[in-house]
This record gives sequence, structure tokens and C-alpha cells, in this order.
Amino acid sequence: MLLTGVCPRRPREIYVKEGEMVALYCPRYRGYDHGDAKLIWTSYTTQDMDLTNSVSSAEQRQLGILVHERSLVILSASVNYRGNYSCTQGNASTWFRLTVLTPQSREYEKMTQYSTTGYTEEAFTLHCPDVNIPAENIPNITSNGIIWHKEGESLPKDSYFSSVEENDDGVYTCTRSYLCYGQIYNMTFTVVLHVQSKGKSGQSVILSPQKSGVFHVDLGSTKVIDCKAVIYSDFDEVFWLSGKSFVETDNSLPVFYNYTRENNDGEIKMTASLVFKKVSEEDLSKNYTCKLDSVSGHSSFVTINLAQKSSFSSLSLTLGISCVVVVIVVAVVLYMKLKMDITLFLRGTLCCYPSTSDGKSYDAFLICYKSNTDAGLHEDDRKELENVLEERFGYCLCLYDRDILPGKAVAEAVLDCIEQSRTVVLVPTSPDPGPGSGLLSAIHEALVERQTRLVFIQTETTDVSRSGSSPEALQLLGEAGDCVTWKGISSMQPSSSFWKQLRYYLPSPQHAPEIRLLPQTIQDNC
Repeated sequence: MLLTGVCPRRPREIYVKEGEMVALYCPRYRGYDHGDAKLIWTSYTTQDMDLTNSVSSAEQRQLGILVHERSLVILSASVNYRGNYSCTQGNASTWFRLTVLTPQSREYEKMTQYSTTGYTEEAFTLHCPDVNIPAENIPNITSNGIIWHKEGESLPKDSYFSSVEENDDGVYTCTRSYLCYGQIYNMTFTVVLHVQSKGKSGQSVILSPQKSGVFHVDLGSTKVIDCKAVIYSDFDEVFWLSGKSFVETDNSLPVFYNYTRENNDGEIKMTASLVFKKVSEEDLSKNYTCKLDSVSGHSSFVTINLAQKSSFSSLSLTLGISCVVVVIVVAVVLYMKLKMDITLFLRGTLCCYPSTSDGKSYDAFLICYKSNTDAGLHEDDRKELENVLEERFGYCLCLYDRDILPGKAVAEAVLDCIEQSRTVVLVPTSPDPGPGSGLLSAIHEALVERQTRLVFIQTETTDVSRSGSSPEALQLLGEAGDCVTWKGISSMQPSSSFWKQLRYYLPSPQHAPEIRLLPQTIQDNC
């Protein structure tokens, strides 16, 4: 009879030689709650038949089958047994398609032949495939062991080789025999032994992942974890376990695995890929084990876990903040050391000249004061200072001995120059051509009132702001302005630190320096 409500999945292909035994096993599916539902085997061959409920033990024996729990055993397959079978328990079902092979079948050799590799001068054991064999707990079926024969030889062969030789290469047949109801039933498999030189031998081993590895994942995302191994026998297997349960290869499940093999002259590279369609909280709580089962007895395994990715790594955040702090500190230190050079470089390369007029006629007003030592600027040095500022760097200067009009009161003229200048520069000279101490007091008051910038040039040997011998007004001016030290001959080079400091404290010239082809007055230049 047909079971209603059953939608056949793609059936599992089962191949058996005519006249031999074959066992079908109904798997357990993760995620299905079978409850107390009974497992039902159904045959869809020459006639549809419920093999569990409708057939008694005696009838099963007459039909040449045996049903026990999750196993269906066909004792001697014939063409009458070919067709579809299903096992159903609750809402879960599995389908099988049984093909009975005769020596004339196209698939006969392909589906019944297996290959393995042995290496000269090494011990080796032939393993009889355990494909579709009966489970050990089935009553009335007893295994009688395995007998090996080599093609072309009549006597049985031992499956163990203490030292493989070249002439051991060949085709071997293993026969599994079972006693059931007083009769012997067989299952035969063909194993082709390829003998290779010793250099190709090796121990099967898992290459990746590493033991106790943790894979960080996002919930709801797809994740594939590859277990890569090198194996040396077709009977070596790599598979995945979830806890103690086998992971299925059914890709309709939320978690499954698939595998690939690549044979390279006796060395087989196998990859078993564990696939999570959508990572769940339940997946994070489980251990997953990649296991290598080797016929050589050197089995190994690697257990891994899944862990949820954090929104932002605290280590990355710490490193990022540390890097930013280091960059800021380095930048500040470099700027403090090089700010003078940086400022002058930007002025020169970016042409940082005022775009709008501030109403001032001069960039700087140079006033001389008497130095209390002989280290002050002599007249030639003072002229050179004025010339470099005007000719080389393009400053428009108001000079005490040049731009004060005759007949005008000195104090009034000096205060007018301060009013028209963006900066006042006090220059120490020997001898003194400048104003007296009374005028210096008026200059200090004017600078304070107008908030005009002051650059105070002092000599190397005397600090005016700390010298008790200097007039009080001069000391006040020294404290109020930015100080630049004149060091004699070493300060005369335009590339000296004196010129760098002086230009740094002075504002940018109102106009770029010009190449003068003809003599002209300073008033024309401004």
C-alpha cells in the first residue's frame, strides 16, 4: 500500500550484486521529534507492500527479507527486489532506490570495485568495504568472517602484508559471509591494490583547523569551516561531529557537511566543509569535531567552537586611541621645535600676504636705543639690517632718521610713525642716534594704548629686562616685547637664527618682495 502524505525526496542509491545480501538502514534525523511513532518500511517494487505491519516473521522469511528496528535486510537480491523503498517515522521519511547488478550491467564494475594503495617494504592490511552490511544487533544473522582471494589464485589470501612487494599489486576479492536461518549468504567486494614505492607512503593527518580553534561569526550569517587533511587510503574518512552526533551530508539541513577528494599519485587531499546556513545561538553552545578515521589505526580529531563577533574589538579600540595620542604628541613636539621654520616656509611658499589693508602705511617702525655695552649695532650694521629687511624680505619700514620730517616735533613724529606701523622694532646701537629715555616712556605708553606689537632686539652680553643699569622705560619695553638676540658677526647672515626669529615675530610683509631694476624711494615701494 502507498502511505498518504509522503512526498518522496531524492532517493539514496543502493547497489547490490545479484544473489548477494544487502542491508538498508533508516537514519535518525536531527530536529525531528519522533515521539512514540512506529517506524514503517514500505516496498514499491513489483507491488507496494508495508513490510512492517502487513508481513509476519514467517512471511518475511518466505520473501527472503528480515526487518528489525531501523534495518531492512534482503538476504539474496534478485531483479524482483529492484525498485524503491522507504522508511517512515512520524513526519520523517527516507527513500532508497535499489539497483540489482548483473555481470552484464554497465555499472557492475564501477559500483562494486574499490581501490587502495600500499607501499613497498611497509606493512599493510587490506580492508573489506563495509558498505550496506547488516547491523551487528540483528537477531538470526551471524557474521562468519571475511575471506580474501587474489585474482588468478585459488587459495585464500591473508589480508595482512608484513612487507608489501611489487608482485602484491593486483585485484582482490573479499567475501563477507553471514549465517541466517541455517543458510549462508554472501556479500562480495572487489579491492584493487596499487603498490607504490616507499616514498609515497605517509601518515594520514589533519592539516587544519588548529586544535581548540575559535571561529568568530555573526548570528544569522552563513559560515563554512573547512577541515583539510592528507590521507593515503581510499578507506580513510574525514567527517564532522556535533557533540557526539554525526553531522549529516544532507544539504537541506541547517547544519551539514560536504567533502571533496583530490588524488595526487597516492596522496589524497580531502576537505570536509562544515556548513552553517544561518548561525544560531544554539550553534554557539556546541562543540564541533572534525575526525579522521584511518585504516592504519592513526585516527585523529580537532575540536572547534563558534563565538559571536563583538561589535568592536576593544583591542582595536585601544590600539587606535594609542596611535592617535602618539601621533598628536609627536606632531606637537615637532611643531614646537620647528614652528618657526614651518611658519616662515608657509609664508614663502603660500605667499601669505594680507589680502585686505589694515590702514597701516608701514610694516615696521625701527627705533634705535643706546646699548649699555659696545655690543650694539654700529651704523654699518644698522644700515645692513634696514637694507636686508627692505630689499631682501620686502618689508616697508619707517626709519627714524629718514622718515621723520624736518621741523616737526620729535615726540609727535615718533608717535605718528607708531600709529602708521604694524610693528615697532627697537634696535640697540653704539653710539646712540635714537631718542632719549623720556621719549622711550612715551613710546611705551603709546604701544600699550594702541596694542601695537613690539620686537625688542637685545645684545648677547646684556639682558635689558634684567639689567639694573638700563633706564626704567627701556626695561619696561624689554619686558613687553618679543626679544631677539643680536650676536654680532654671526647674526649678519640672512640664514642665521637671528633673522629667523626676527622674521617670525614680524608680521608678513604687506607686499611680496620685488626685483628692483631702477633706484626708487622707500615711500614709492610702500
